[in-house]
Amino acid sequence: MAVQRGSWGVIGAIGGVYVAQSVISGVTWTGLPGVLRAQDLPLDRIGLISLLVLPWALKFLWAPRVERFRLPDGGRDRSTTIVLAGAAIVIATLVLVGLIGPFPVLPVLGVLMVAAFATATVDIACDGYAVEALKNTRYGWGNAAQVGGAYLGAAIGGGVFLILVDQAGWTVGVWSMALVVAVLCLPFAFVARAAGTASRPHQPSLRAALRRPEVRRGLVVAALYVVAQKTAMGMFGPYFIDAGYDLAQLGILSGVGSLTLGFAGAIVGGATVRRFGARGALVGAIVLQSAILGLVALSAGDTILPTALVAPIAMVASAAVMAFGFVALYGQFMNWSDPRQGGVDFTLFQCADAAISMVSGTAAGFVAEHFGYGVFFALACAVSLATLPLIWRFAGQKAPTHA
Repeated sequence: MAVQRGSWGVIGAIGGVYVAQSVISGVTWTGLPGVLRAQDLPLDRIGLISLLVLPWALKFLWAPRVERFRLPDGGRDRSTTIVLAGAAIVIATLVLVGLIGPFPVLPVLGVLMVAAFATATVDIACDGYAVEALKNTRYGWGNAAQVGGAYLGAAIGGGVFLILVDQAGWTVGVWSMALVVAVLCLPFAFVARAAGTASRPHQPSLRAALRRPEVRRGLVVAALYVVAQKTAMGMFGPYFIDAGYDLAQLGILSGVGSLTLGFAGAIVGGATVRRFGARGALVGAIVLQSAILGLVALSAGDTILPTALVAPIAMVASAAVMAFGFVALYGQFMNWSDPRQGGVDFTLFQCADAAISMVSGTAAGFVAEHFGYGVFFALACAVSLATLPLIWRFAGQKAPTHA
């Protein structure tokens, strides 16, 4: 796949922003649940963390305004302004969270909600910039930066963060993440501000997006795929802790799983897409995830398989499978997005992802707390398998090629 020389700088810059976003996600989805469970917080309370997905589920409401501000008719691209302002807000909230401590939980969640709104807004601008800036590259390397950045960020936010908390305390761990976010977002400022002025008669809007059949199809695929892949994600960390492991071990395993098997899964996923197409990769990922969930269900309570053995295997294997499938899914999303309003179209796909993640994650905590891990993971496995026929049907339809 040919990539223009200038595109490598764009790929590196957006990759830095994607890593920074995933650092926050890693802290939220792996780090914080592990810390809270280590302090014996009930699972249904930990499940409330899923409410932090709310800005990602609703960001389609302000995506058109962000895109119109980012791409003014006849003006300079303002992606840098949005990304740096959002990064500053995220850094400030992390500093505050470091002062509050993991308890009391509700103030921490309230501050992290502000960070989630800022990060979601940055993501609109970064995705829109990527869709437009890389439209002549077929998005392959840009998508690799997106998925690879997500797993590198998860390794930092879910792995390094927990090790720092275990060794140096909550404040040092959180403030270190704030510093990482600041460093990662700086390259974008130098690359994106080079974008010149242009005439842009098209007005980005939700109506324009929803009129396109490929966008409507993408929303269905996103919802189905997230139900299959993410329902159990927030419970793997607590399950690992309850299997007898500590925070440092969770941090090391999360980091190693994201850096090694996550990247390996992304590479294998890319090869699978080239050989069998996006539909084959998506279906294959769901089958593998279902097998992992079934294995964990059989290990709950040490009834059939040993929990202490299965828990770490499930943690790292799930990271590889997630990367494997999301390479194909996000590549489809970029292909289905209109470069004239990439931030709006791609945001719609991500909102479907986030909305389902929030609902399923909250329900996951309730089911796991009141019915046990065995019932929860068995149900998650059944739901995952039930999505297969629809994923096969919708993901196989062709998306148009943008000029």
